[in-house]
Amino acid sequence: MTRRKKAPLRALTDEERTWLERISRSQTEPASHVARAKQILAVAAGADYTAAAQQAGRKSGDAVAQLVRRFNQAGLAALTPRHGGGPAPKYDGAARERIIQEARR
Repeated sequence: MTRRKKAPLRALTDEERTWLERISRSQTEPASHVARAKQILAVAAGADYTAAAQQAGRKSGDAVAQLVRRFNQAGLAALTPRHGGGPAPKYDGAARERIIQEARR
């Protein structure tokens, strides 16, 4: 018997489904975006989290559950990876650019 899902996938809008299908078939998108789009589409089609992970070439059903939770909150923005560990970035993009220009000068 499987556990009850704490945060099941919300209904996809037509626009979201179109974008997810486009990304899942893309040859130019990053592989992480393609795999995440495939996972969301598989869950929307009725697959459980473990099966959705396997269809996308991944192993962890727990990661799919976290992705579904993020997708429910953020929508398509959940496909982009977040900071993956290590020390937190110290400078934002503008400060980093200013430092590089100063070093070149």
